[in-house]
Amino acid sequence: MEKKELFEYVIRYFQKEMPIAETELNYKTPYELLVAVILSAQCTDKRVNQITPDLLKRFPTPEKMAEVESDEVFDYIRSCSYPNNKAKHLVGMARMLVSDFGGVVPDDIDELQKLPGVGRKTANVIASVVFNKPAMAVDTHVFRVAARIGLSVNSKTPLETEKQLVEFFPEEILPLAHHWLILHGRYVCLARSPKCEKCGLTDVCVYFKSKAGSGSAV
Repeated sequence: MEKKELFEYVIRYFQKEMPIAETELNYKTPYELLVAVILSAQCTDKRVNQITPDLLKRFPTPEKMAEVESDEVFDYIRSCSYPNNKAKHLVGMARMLVSDFGGVVPDDIDELQKLPGVGRKTANVIASVVFNKPAMAVDTHVFRVAARIGLSVNSKTPLETEKQLVEFFPEEILPLAHHWLILHGRYVCLARSPKCEKCGLTDVCVYFKSKAGSGSAV
């Protein structure tokens, strides 16, 4: 199967099986999502959603968060991974939003990456989810699923995977495709024990075919 045909097959599958796919992080404003995504690095969305209500009640705007030191933010996020670094990133992000962007979250990926704690993946999430930009955020789930299915080939980095996905997914569905791959990786194509028996993509999946060919159990 040619790569273009593979993408078309995958798109048809997800359009049928997952017509609605969206972030599982709770948020109401671009600022709130930015806070949540920074917290979500190597941390589950479930844990982040437990943390953000009290955090955002105390710091409902970047202006409020910019007024304090990171140790005060730390008290609200101590149960997530790497709370020290994330507290510093959140305060730095808030201060730059206020000083450089008038307190408004920018919609440009390059501008977003100037903010402390915001790498390319986070910038793509914000651009895609909040501003519906044709961006593909590649986290560990997307990186793994894309490689296993065969959507990405010989990709060594998230950026290489991103470029391949952006090339073949139609621009208008990139925001949706981002969530398809994340959710598929989170609930079906698990890292250690993929639930291949529950997956409708085994007919085209490179990983499944390699396992079946080797006689390994899947």
